[in-house]
Amino acid sequence: MSVPSEQVTVKREVKELSLLFEVSQTLDKSMDLRDVVGPVLKAMADHMGMMRGTLLLLHRETGEISIEAAYGLSASQQERGRYKLGEGVTGQVVQTGQPAVVPHISEEPLFLNRTGARSALHKKEISFICVPIKLGNEVIGALSADQLFAEGVDFKEDMRLLSIIASMIAQAVKLRQSAMEERRRLVEENLRLQEKLKDRFKPANIIGNSKAMRDVYDLMAQVSKSEATVLIRGESGTGKELVANSIHYNSLRAAKPFIKVNCAALPETVIESELFGHEKGAFTGAIAQRKGRFELAHSGTLFLDEIGDLSPATQIKLLRVLQEREFERVGGTATIKVDVRVMAATNRDLEALLQEGKFRQDLYYRLNVFSIHVPPLRERKTDILLLANFFAEKYSQQNHKPIHRICTPAIDMLMSYHWPGNVRELENSIERSVLLSEDGVIHGHHLPPTLQTAEASGTEQRGTLEATLDNIEREMIQEALKSSRGNRAKAARQLGISERLMGLRISKHGIDWKRFRTMK
Repeated sequence: MSVPSEQVTVKREVKELSLLFEVSQTLDKSMDLRDVVGPVLKAMADHMGMMRGTLLLLHRETGEISIEAAYGLSASQQERGRYKLGEGVTGQVVQTGQPAVVPHISEEPLFLNRTGARSALHKKEISFICVPIKLGNEVIGALSADQLFAEGVDFKEDMRLLSIIASMIAQAVKLRQSAMEERRRLVEENLRLQEKLKDRFKPANIIGNSKAMRDVYDLMAQVSKSEATVLIRGESGTGKELVANSIHYNSLRAAKPFIKVNCAALPETVIESELFGHEKGAFTGAIAQRKGRFELAHSGTLFLDEIGDLSPATQIKLLRVLQEREFERVGGTATIKVDVRVMAATNRDLEALLQEGKFRQDLYYRLNVFSIHVPPLRERKTDILLLANFFAEKYSQQNHKPIHRICTPAIDMLMSYHWPGNVRELENSIERSVLLSEDGVIHGHHLPPTLQTAEASGTEQRGTLEATLDNIEREMIQEALKSSRGNRAKAARQLGISERLMGLRISKHGIDWKRFRTMK
């Protein structure tokens, strides 16, 4: 007696499971809700006999409910489907969070037919089911369906099925919101890091107030916002890469990649692959396709350090990229186009290399569009103490060793040395001194031996023993006054002499002891 009823129930359940499986599969296909809701509504129409269906979302900032996706409605009809909270059946469902069933829409005064889609059906009776879409306790929208009215239709079952689908859509919305939030967080983090890098490499953070460095800053400011190729020249250790960093992070490409290549560090056998990439099987060991530095720098900046060390063969290939902004990977035939700003640096005498035939003239002119010369440290003596103090603070923090000052004899040694290794050598010297210091002061004996000999500093020893002793005495008095902050009595006690003798020695050496009162 119950077999026919059971068969109907089983058949309905199979259809439901089939629909829910299809909905689940569809929702997993894309992270964009608009791409998947249309197919979901189409599946509902196929399985439920639905004439029309809509997904509506609540925009809390305006309080408006609008159709996000629809089945069986034209674009203009969708556009008309807008409701305020509590307005019509749909507005009440979203406001109360309770589902609604309207067996005969013609008999329901709250049914607004805002889209106008039902007017063409004349006297055909239509039923309307609308269920809320909830995220937790929050209603974010509604899912509705139109069906032709039929006697004996179990609206509760249809409403239950619609509610399940609405719950699945809500979970999909939640996942997409989480993904969007993560994407937004990553974008903000990326922008924060870009700003941090920009601050780190802006000219204000390049140490130096000398006239020579101010000229460099002016050139950097002029070229940063342009697309010009930049050639940065200077001795090893002068900070050419720091200049390149600063130009990039103050350019219009600051948010794009900044790729560095040290041409001198790459063997001739691999530099072409490094610059232009290679295809799988291009040579022994090429087990997979690999992008080169030019591809990685697309839309950003490529910095070619030690450009003067490139071989003639690589120079030819580089010239083509600079001219045409295109190349082929090693072992490949496909032409790859790139949008890259190129900056190069060298410590070599390119003009001499031109005369010797070791550097191509056409490449030289391609690179030397805007040239910046970074001066050696010996030509910016006034920056030495600034740099020394900066490095002392840097390595003091890194090594958790408080360094309060650099003593006068050590300063004199730093100032008299000719610094063949430039800023890099100065940095290494100060780092060593910080590690050796035991009393929070960098003394002369903490500096490398090369700074402690006149021969290494490019100077000659001059004067008599008396003059040398006078210099030592003056430095000791200055050091004592500095540590005592101009307190002559305290300085005298440090040196083991009377205050009267201290006064005589100060007068003898013409030392302005009062200026030490303000020193830290």
